[in-house]
Amino acid sequence: MADQNRSQWDLGRFIETLTYFEVFPCLNWVQKLLKGRPQNHQYLPNGENSVGVILVAGATGGVGKRVVKRLLERGYKVRALVRDMAQARSILGDDIDLVAGDITKSETLTPLVMANIQAVICCTAVRVQPVEGDTADRAKYYQGVKFYQPEIVGDTPENVEYQGVKNLVEAAKKYLSSAKEKLIFDFTNPSPELKNIWGALDDVVMGGVSASSMQFLDHTAVFTGNVSTANSGGFASVRTKNFEPAINLSGHTGVELRVKGDGQRYKLFLRTDTKWDGLGYSYSFDTIANTWIDIRIPFSDFVPVFRAKIVKDAPVIAQNNITSLQLMLSKFEYDGALNPHFSPGNFALHLASIKAYGETNTPKFILVSSAGVTRPGRPGINLDEEPPAVRLNEQLGGILTWKLKGEDSLRTSGIPYTIIRPCALTEEAGGKELIVEQGDNIKGKISREDVAELCVQALRQQNAGNLTFEVKEGTSIVQSLDWQKLLSNLKPDQ
Repeated sequence: MADQNRSQWDLGRFIETLTYFEVFPCLNWVQKLLKGRPQNHQYLPNGENSVGVILVAGATGGVGKRVVKRLLERGYKVRALVRDMAQARSILGDDIDLVAGDITKSETLTPLVMANIQAVICCTAVRVQPVEGDTADRAKYYQGVKFYQPEIVGDTPENVEYQGVKNLVEAAKKYLSSAKEKLIFDFTNPSPELKNIWGALDDVVMGGVSASSMQFLDHTAVFTGNVSTANSGGFASVRTKNFEPAINLSGHTGVELRVKGDGQRYKLFLRTDTKWDGLGYSYSFDTIANTWIDIRIPFSDFVPVFRAKIVKDAPVIAQNNITSLQLMLSKFEYDGALNPHFSPGNFALHLASIKAYGETNTPKFILVSSAGVTRPGRPGINLDEEPPAVRLNEQLGGILTWKLKGEDSLRTSGIPYTIIRPCALTEEAGGKELIVEQGDNIKGKISREDVAELCVQALRQQNAGNLTFEVKEGTSIVQSLDWQKLLSNLKPDQ
């Protein structure tokens, strides 16, 4: 006898689902060709790129232009703070957001410059011309970067390295803080990017007929549809496209949802890889009909699952690499157990926001300073054995002294920071072993390529907050560096 619980399966919707999530690139390519859809979109939630911008000061300099390039390659939204728009365009290209401003003039650091920033990377440096007394070894040591009389009137070490950095810090602190929350999705004010990132992923992929969608109304989003147990189905869900880059929730305690449900039990999934059908980390939560509630889920309470079966030996969730989110209504819990608060038929889950909660120590202001800033005037220092910048600090207008004061303005600001003190900068190729220390005693050199990479990596390192360290290159060439391990033995500033 025919199965009384069989319904017509929708092959077209099955293909549409696979195409939307780009499971089969060939299908996606055909759809783009037929519909004229733009390619190479970045799909990022509000907490990462659709709101957050990385502001780069000194973006046309030797380190700064490399920082900009790396950020763009990783999918970050970048804003370059520059003095000369035409010159900057010739250096950075046309695909970069430029804003005119001068850190030595606080009135130019306007709300337009600072709007929606999530972090600042400051690579500024005073550039001056050589004068009598300049030494050949110093010029060679610094690979041609020249000092003394300013190229631009007013560009003294005091104005750039101290007052300029202080101005930038003061302007940025209104927008950056050590807040205990990180907004991932704000459904009360949905952007076009937000509306395009969520897609239905229902039991049609396994023969079922349930159907759902994410609808965006005034000041809320609604995960809604009809869930059916026909054809041995029984789940409906919406999932984001993979985030590019992944969301970094290091340092946070968990995820918080603000929802108004219908009394049923739903699931939230976090994923840490880009596989279509891979491991997910799930948490089931109950709702109260027609009542707004906040659901706080510690990361430690997420259950690793694969197709609703618990994976016992799964790794701990990688908080720094959240690649997608998913909401689901299912008749099943885990390992064959049934959802005790499930009813087939129409459903609706209203959402106001999804955010991470808990203190974070991930830096929001990266400052490139210099090794040697504490050595001028330090008792017991033999200047004959010091690098040129230390020996000639006074002749250079006290450049290292003012750099140190610039550092101090950041340390006292309340912004989570990382201060990187590179040894002598070179134009050599990067990819070297890096040696980091604290105490301002090391000497050596380091490629601008590697300093730029370190700036970008620091943005994602939970243990990089409120750190000051010196860095130089070693002798080995490495394929990749474990950045977290590299910084793990450093102590935060007191």
